[in-house]
Amino acid sequence: MGMTISEKILAAHAGQEQVVPGEIINAKLDLVLANDVTGPVAIQEFAKLGVDKVFDPEKIALVADHFTPNKDIASAEQCKILRDFAKAQGIKFFWDTGTVGIEHCLLPEQGVVLPGDLIIGADSHTCTYGALGAFSTGVGSTDCAAGMATGEAWFRVPESIKFVFNGSQFQPWVSGKDLILYIIGKIGVDGARYKAMEFTGDGIRSLSMDNRLTMCNMAIEAGAKTGIIEPDEITLKYVQARAKKEYKVYKSDADASYENIYEFNSAEIPLQIAFPHLPENTKSVDEASGIKIDQIVIGSCTNGRLEDLEVVAEILKGKKVHPEVRCLIFPGTQQIYLEALRRGWIEVMIEAGAAVSTPTCGPCLGGHMGILAKGERALSTTNRNFVGRMGHPQSEVYLCNPAVAAASALKGEIVHPREVVKNG
Repeated sequence: MGMTISEKILAAHAGQEQVVPGEIINAKLDLVLANDVTGPVAIQEFAKLGVDKVFDPEKIALVADHFTPNKDIASAEQCKILRDFAKAQGIKFFWDTGTVGIEHCLLPEQGVVLPGDLIIGADSHTCTYGALGAFSTGVGSTDCAAGMATGEAWFRVPESIKFVFNGSQFQPWVSGKDLILYIIGKIGVDGARYKAMEFTGDGIRSLSMDNRLTMCNMAIEAGAKTGIIEPDEITLKYVQARAKKEYKVYKSDADASYENIYEFNSAEIPLQIAFPHLPENTKSVDEASGIKIDQIVIGSCTNGRLEDLEVVAEILKGKKVHPEVRCLIFPGTQQIYLEALRRGWIEVMIEAGAAVSTPTCGPCLGGHMGILAKGERALSTTNRNFVGRMGHPQSEVYLCNPAVAAASALKGEIVHPREVVKNG
């Protein structure tokens, strides 16, 4: 019996020729990740293990992205723990204010995560790196500490579900965000619980890396252990310019076994809106048209990449954000910010009336820089819209792609981009 790409990566890192779903394995890790929220807890647990040094300072990544620049004394203390640990351990991959990026935008950009890698991170959206053909998954801070100490982690080999997108033509403005929201709307927020979601078909192969990263980022919103896409020419072109080490490409066997296979017609998928208070509450943008919005958030580890900013600038150029809307834009990394600046997109956004910030996770998790008051409603390119996610428990968050967010910022209500773009 053949194996899926996920099973092959896990088998290789466990030193086995084959693994099967349900099997418990111990596997060697290529990278262990933590941030300024989860990292301090992991560091405290690490200290309890009686180990002086991490297993390999070149296989640890620490990113101070959630509350930097430090928003208050408590967050400053959290970030200081991360900084002190990185310095004491000689950790190679550490990013802080000025060099920081939102972790799941930053690590692929910097070539730290690569095809064939096995990665754990103390952040649920670590599944993002599956877009590169890696097996990556979120873990708790205790497992993160053990990984930093030993370079290993245990896994139950997940069943795989295949999602096939037939056809490479999509409706105007449809992106990877719409595809993953469409899937979640079909199977629900626990429809892939502890499964590996494997995305394939002509539709996936036609997507850019930015869109693939968005799709895999939100696999966790269906309960998945990981989201993953087989590497192809687009993947290799992306990683070859960035890779910091050797990597290996794995692909699923033709006779691999899947728990389920879903097939979709790419051309039939409309722009998606996820209504409060779950990512599974999806409707087409036309069904959501006219809902008044107080705040627009564009960015995050889901949609803060260069192509996301490009489409936003295209829609905002020469126009003005609605006077009753706060439009907040967060580039995913400093490099993305700088490139958008060089291309004139930041000027376009500011002239339109948007507020553009240094990279941060702040508004996504309701931490800072975009908190909602009671009764306020946000339309966001982020990944979660749970009760109280961005602030007051009686606020609402709707999820969408960057094109819909930008168009809606101009109108003050949810609209299809064709409403504000000629020939759109």
